[in-house]
Amino acid sequence: MMDIIYTLAVIAILYFIVCLLLILLGDCDLLLQIAERFGKPVSVLKGKVVWITGASSGIGEYLAYDLAKAGCRLVLSARRKEELERVKKQCLLHASTSNITEGDIMVLPLDCLKLDTHQEAFDKVLEHFKQVDILVNNAGRSQRAEWISTSLEVDREMLELNVMGVLSLTKKVLPHMVKRKEGHIVNMSSVAGKFGKLYNGIQRQACGHASLTGWFDCLRAEVFYDNIQVTNICPGPVFSNILDTAFTANQGEELKGKMNPTEKRMSTSRCTELCAIAIANKLHEVWIALNPILLITYVNQYCPNLYKIITSRIGMSVVKRVREGKL
Repeated sequence: MMDIIYTLAVIAILYFIVCLLLILLGDCDLLLQIAERFGKPVSVLKGKVVWITGASSGIGEYLAYDLAKAGCRLVLSARRKEELERVKKQCLLHASTSNITEGDIMVLPLDCLKLDTHQEAFDKVLEHFKQVDILVNNAGRSQRAEWISTSLEVDREMLELNVMGVLSLTKKVLPHMVKRKEGHIVNMSSVAGKFGKLYNGIQRQACGHASLTGWFDCLRAEVFYDNIQVTNICPGPVFSNILDTAFTANQGEELKGKMNPTEKRMSTSRCTELCAIAIANKLHEVWIALNPILLITYVNQYCPNLYKIITSRIGMSVVKRVREGKL
């Protein structure tokens, strides 16, 4: 009996060590690492109609390139039509080997804050493609401001964009997917939604991401028998222009911040490569981040009390440096 217990203990220790090494050496969670090595290729999405919001820059733009290369038909939405046209041209270049034509990429300007325009936008997509297979809720804005100094108007606008805009557009598309008994909802969240304290300056954003995760976890269970998948993607610090349009403490003001190339952030192309793999393999939730963010996410998820002790001891100056990719 003791030999069996000893053997099981050794196996458990070895398993823990292997998992820890994979986390420390990786840039995404363990399940996504497995999917990248042994799962379905992104090419399984060929021919799917994918509607991406926030497609004019950053993660949305580069995800469009990855999906175009895989042969997806795309709907590109954001506020700036000229930028969407630029992204469309680049998508056609990336799709040069996948038989995607200009008619397979639709430019559809959309301000996700204007909820009353969502039905009209959805009707245009159906008129053009007749269906939506995958909805990628990527549009949103970050924030850099102290909790106490942020006006309630800014809080409200951020929640309307990052939460209500996502819920509204999803509610327009979802009945169509239920009727077809097929569909996939993808939400671009953030590891900030997993823990608020590490991202002290954007706690309201973290709350928005956390609430979306809860909402869509409920939706996943409700639409299980309708053959509809829900994927929540949680990236850590990524190089993009997100600081340029980030909310501040004052209504109507944009941060106009720039990222330093020396910061420890993941490249946008690597992030969206992993996002595409998560979508192709229909994973429920994925974490995409460099260390120490990835390790901290695991500690917070599985050892929350230890996480609270650590973050309360290291001080907010260190926390902010980690958040901004400076450690």
